[in-house]
Amino acid sequence: QFVESGGGSVQPGESLTLRCSGPVDWYGIAWFRQAPGKNRERVACINPHIKDFTTDYRDSVKGRFTIARDSAKQTVNLEMTDLRPEDAGVYYCAAGPYCEYNMSFWGKGTLVTVSD
Repeated sequence: QFVESGGGSVQPGESLTLRCSGPVDWYGIAWFRQAPGKNRERVACINPHIKDFTTDYRDSVKGRFTIARDSAKQTVNLEMTDLRPEDAGVYYCAAGPYCEYNMSFWGKGTLVTVSD
């Protein structure tokens, strides 16, 4: 139901925008990432309209990443700027009732590589 796109290979300091496609309007949508050998971690989340599209971010990406809904395209985008090697990993889109709840639906992921 939810499909990620936009992953790729970039150099440190560059930008990348990921997109999550699917019935995004009905759910809280979160982006998670998992680096090799590390636990999956939540990067950002955006609530549905009923919760005023509120957002949250993990501290390490605040000021660099922006999560936003594109209603016309039915996507939730994660704009990532000033990428660092530690941002690399497989990024997953997930959906649940609200950001405060556990996510119920998951995409298959898209790979982001950050290296010189």
